[in-house]
Amino acid sequence: MDIDTARSQVYNIMVKREGSHLFKKENRNQFCHGRLCYSAQRSSTGVSFAPLFLTLRLSSLTMRGSYSLFLSFFSFTATLSTGFVVQSSSNPGTRLFSSTKTPSAPVANVVVLKDADAVGAKIRSIVEEAAQKAVKERGSFALAIPGGSILKMLVGSGGDWTTKTHLVYVNHKCVDMHDEDLATHAKAKKLFLSKWKGCNTIVLDGTGNGKAEAKAYETKIAIRLVDEGVLPVEHGLPIFDLALIGVGDDGHIGSLYPDRDEVLMDGPWVLPVDMKDPPSITLSLPVMKAAKQVVIAACGVSDKYPQGKSAGMRRAIVDEEETLSSFPAVGLRDVATWIMDEAAASKLGDAYTK
Repeated sequence: MDIDTARSQVYNIMVKREGSHLFKKENRNQFCHGRLCYSAQRSSTGVSFAPLFLTLRLSSLTMRGSYSLFLSFFSFTATLSTGFVVQSSSNPGTRLFSSTKTPSAPVANVVVLKDADAVGAKIRSIVEEAAQKAVKERGSFALAIPGGSILKMLVGSGGDWTTKTHLVYVNHKCVDMHDEDLATHAKAKKLFLSKWKGCNTIVLDGTGNGKAEAKAYETKIAIRLVDEGVLPVEHGLPIFDLALIGVGDDGHIGSLYPDRDEVLMDGPWVLPVDMKDPPSITLSLPVMKAAKQVVIAACGVSDKYPQGKSAGMRRAIVDEEETLSSFPAVGLRDVATWIMDEAAASKLGDAYTK
């Protein structure tokens, strides 16, 4: 059996088993189904189709002169005749991230500006530049945003690029999308999104079922963005052009909270989080980290907090005793650009502020 015949048979088996709407042929040598990607390579025994990003192999089987297909929650193995092998594994909930101490963020990745207005202007500028670049290079712009203060920073943003923009929420409560008190989508529409003409926004179904919403949201991303060719996938992860992230006082990013398993999980692109009522969904840490550009914004002061988010930023950026479990934001130290006002940066030390 030659490589083209093997490739065709493998693709047809997978499409028949999983459905063409969820199984995308990336190119003549690579197939992707959600977070599973396979590549065809010639080996001494024939042609091997192996996962591009396999980190945990749960099954392995080689058979000649026969077909075998096994697909479950944990593993997948398909074998073809004459030495052609397909094998992959996936555990959508495996704890693969270690909660170890991490080095401080690079000084060059921290940008300190005068005040909250300057931070907001910088964020809008970053979005504009990223959008223009993505549209020029690929014809579309894939953006992920959180709720909270970053929504207000986006007021006044927009342009011709919004018609080519595909928007996903980093996290969102499992509530009705029209709930202006709880729904990030409703708040975004009120603040700026209604003015983003032609923007394709991926929203939740609006139920209170966290597990069902997470599964449905990942499926929507796969069908409406990945399958349509507007959101690239590399090593099993969607690659957003830009991910804007906020950091809570306790270090949470998206809905990845301290001392919970979700921040350590690798597998699904979207996770359910039942920490609160209503529950929420969140992009996983690997998905956040995989974006071409990750930007964290922190600013603002009040009478109660005259130094703003300075304590949280110190823990997020420079405290080497922190771990993913104790302060989840440290998981983005190595990839993020940190944009903050002088108040938020006041406890970082001279290396970051001078």
